[in-house]
Amino acid sequence: MLTAETLVNYFNMLPHPEGGYYKETYRSDELIAHNALPERFSGDRNFSTAIYFLLEKGNFSGFHKIQSDECWHFYAGQTLFVYVLHNNGSLEKIKLGNHLLDGEVFQAVVPAGCWFASEPAPNSEFSFVGCTVTPGFDFVDFELAKADELVKEFPKHEALIKRLCRL
Repeated sequence: MLTAETLVNYFNMLPHPEGGYYKETYRSDELIAHNALPERFSGDRNFSTAIYFLLEKGNFSGFHKIQSDECWHFYAGQTLFVYVLHNNGSLEKIKLGNHLLDGEVFQAVVPAGCWFASEPAPNSEFSFVGCTVTPGFDFVDFELAKADELVKEFPKHEALIKRLCRL
């Protein structure tokens, strides 16, 4: 039987600062020059990057944002909830999984610059997913949310923010 521990060990996954575990599986060799990117980027970026990402029951990925679009892919385990705070103040709850008739999806995109967090759905033992980022991910573009500051920006989502922030 496939377990979270088996996957973490098999792929030599590392703890992620936002929570959970990750393993980079792809980083394009080619670069997009800084002067060809939007101003929000501080330097050259790889065309694309991809990771495996795993969250086990009782863990969560704290609210964070990056400077690129991030496409999520469901692989194994059970449902993962991805919460996206859009810049207009709305909250989107994505159900990543393989129960299509229950509104789950195999893929979903979190737009660049949006705050987002994730957690396994109730009764999920673990969620094993992938994330593809274009332009490629760089930790320079990663910002972990501070709950008090995020609540000021999105006050009507205070309970969720306080529950899913690491700082």
